[in-house]
Formats: sequence, C-alpha cells, structure tokens
Amino acid sequence: MIAPERYLPAVCQLVREVAHREIMPRFLNTDYAKKIDGSLLTEADVATQNALIEGLSRIIPFPVLGEEMTKEEQQRLWQAGGSGLWCIDPIDGTTNFIHGLPYFATSIALMQNGRTVLGVIYNPVTNELFAAVKGKGATLNDKPLPLKTHIPRMCDAIAGVEIKWLAGKLPARLMSISPYGSQRNMGASTLDWCYTAAGRFDLYLHGGQKLWDYAAGSLILEEAGGAMSTLNMENFWEDQVWTRSVVAALQPTLFEPWKKWVWNNK
Repeated sequence: MIAPERYLPAVCQLVREVAHREIMPRFLNTDYAKKIDGSLLTEADVATQNALIEGLSRIIPFPVLGEEMTKEEQQRLWQAGGSGLWCIDPIDGTTNFIHGLPYFATSIALMQNGRTVLGVIYNPVTNELFAAVKGKGATLNDKPLPLKTHIPRMCDAIAGVEIKWLAGKLPARLMSISPYGSQRNMGASTLDWCYTAAGRFDLYLHGGQKLWDYAAGSLILEEAGGAMSTLNMENFWEDQVWTRSVVAALQPTLFEPWKKWVWNNK
C-alpha cells in the first residue's frame, strides 16, 4: 500500500500549473463542440487531460482514467487499476467555462481497490484548492474544513440540488414542499461536493454523477466530517460505479432527516 499523503504536494503543484497553463489562457477564448451525450468539449478539456495524464504518471505510474476518453477505454482502465488508479475530470463545468461563469474546476482522485485515498479539486478562477487524504482530514488552501461549524435548522439550510437528473415525483416535491430554506444549482458537481464540505451548502442532492464527478469530492466531504448515501443505498460506495446518485450533508444531525425526507419523497 502507498502512503498517499506523500504525493499530495506534488499533485497540488501539478494541478495548479496545468490549470494556469492550459485552462486559464483559453477562458472566454475557445471554441467548443458537442459530444454524443450532448455535453460540451473544448480544446482546453483535451489539453488539460493530456497534461494531467503525463504529469500524474510521473508522480505515480498508475493508469489514468479521464472523462474525455471512450467508455471502452474507461472500463478497461478501471478493470486494470484495482491496485492503483488516477481518476480525473480535466474541466468539470465546461458549460460554465465556455460562458464565462467562474464555477468550474479540475478534479483529481487517487483510488485503490475502488475507493478514493487522495482527492484534489481546484478552481483556477478563485484560486481555491480543496484537498483530502484518507484519514488525514480535508483542507481549503491548507485551512482545515469545514469553514463553518454552525448547524442550521433544516428549514434554514442551503441545499445544493441538481434537479435535472432526478426522477419520479422527487423533483415536483422539491419544488413544492422542500424542507430546506433555499436551493442552489451551480453547474459543477465537483465543486458542489467541496462547497458542502466547506459548509457553504448544508445539504446536497444529485440524481446521477459519473465516476470522475464524485471520486475526489466524496473523499473531501467525508474527511470534512460529512455523511452521504445514494438514492438507493445506505452505503454510498456500494452503489454502481459509473452513474451514482448522491444524498449528502455536512452535519450528521442534518443528514439523517434529509435522507429520510428524500427517500420518502422519491
């Protein structure tokens, strides 16, 4: 087994360098194409992924699974990476990036045996770097998370909710009888995890994230003291790998009533 904390400084340095070399010069200055699934792709996504693959392979020569790969290649890398795997999202929030909304990030996770042991998420516009190592806590620019310790009442809580991927009666219930105070949907799920870990969001709900969306952020929230499940399973990590829902909260005292409300209204 590796000691992931040994590699955290190098990963943080790499993600900052790549973001400022490959992403920020193209911010508000790049063309884009539409992928088969309808999501957007820019040359910044591709350049960033290539640079991260090269850099991470020098840090630890594990396979690197990236969002901008074919499904077949992703599945092959997942199967080959049980003992060690990098999982990256070069730009999460590409639509925001294209339209000049400063809510996007680069996400890097180091995984072993299907679980994340190191996670780094970096927003180059705000220069906020969220990081965590399994069993070592989580930080924002080296400051321990969470930033906020006050526990609001459920009716005063701020919830990060992505309605688009929710099914059944839950979207209508959220719009009509939601138990929280207010709702946000910012368009980059990797940062949503981090905002929950920091206490900027009290609650979090997403109907279906890809592996690279949750790999790093889930560890950051866990290490900040948060709790999570999916819409179907108590144990978040036992649900399916490639598309996984999220029900989460920073404070355990809010998580149980939040999960109960969501499960009862889905």
